[in-house]
Amino acid sequence: MFRIGLFLLTNIAVILVATVVMSLLGVGSMLDETGTNLDLYNLLIFCFVFGMAGSFISLLISKKMAKWSTKARIIDKPANATEKWLVDEVRVMAREAGIGMPEVAIFPMRQANAFATGWNRNKALVAVSQGMLERFSKDEVKAVMGHEIGHVANGDMVTLTLIQGVVNTFVLFFSRIIGFFVDRVVFKTERGMGPGFWITTIVAQIVLGILASAIVMWFSRRREFSADIAGAKLGSRNGMIAALKRLKVESGVPNEMPESLNAFGITRGKMRGLKGLFMSHPPLDDRIAALEGARIG
Repeated sequence: MFRIGLFLLTNIAVILVATVVMSLLGVGSMLDETGTNLDLYNLLIFCFVFGMAGSFISLLISKKMAKWSTKARIIDKPANATEKWLVDEVRVMAREAGIGMPEVAIFPMRQANAFATGWNRNKALVAVSQGMLERFSKDEVKAVMGHEIGHVANGDMVTLTLIQGVVNTFVLFFSRIIGFFVDRVVFKTERGMGPGFWITTIVAQIVLGILASAIVMWFSRRREFSADIAGAKLGSRNGMIAALKRLKVESGVPNEMPESLNAFGITRGKMRGLKGLFMSHPPLDDRIAALEGARIG
């Protein structure tokens, strides 16, 4: 129930923000004054506002969503020596990376995983699963947390949001152009927008959205290599390689990470064939090979 409520509130917020911004910009109908042709300028602004608004609202609430969906516990006061060590190591690595001290959390998941999120590189959240903390060595955990801090320092969450927003814009824009064309040519609507426009637009938006997500996932895979380098620098090369190899050994364990956080986790699991285009993370073998051959100062 909470997930549904939050989803509805997010969409209402997007509509409100988009409506206010479009009013300020003087953007009205997607059709021209005659009601027979598309006003491409207004349409592009409409799609841009909605496309970017959805991405940025998701980014702004990402920390709260992450805490809720993973049941992460923020370490305000370390309860034991392991938690104190974890917070101290994150503090040192954050200082070396030139970012503010992030919130440090542990989430109750047996699967070995970790993630970073947040709209502000100086007020981010980094979290590690209980399973990883228990089964991985300190060098491996430190390297993994360095990997997550690398995501924060590189501004990956913001960059991914911008890319997603741009992709959303073009998906909305071209799906409506396709819908308009089909409505006029196939359904012979002469003025306004008939049922053919809305039906075709929805179908086109789904198809284009699936294709466009491959672009977003390509960027997500590329940023993992940079974050692995950060993990090796802030932690150690051997620790990062060992952590990736251990993740490979445990790759058969079912993925427990919420779908919305998969792109921000340390690992995603295996996907073959065309599904590989929609992987948020590159294969672990590729990451290990890249790290073994990288020059790390």
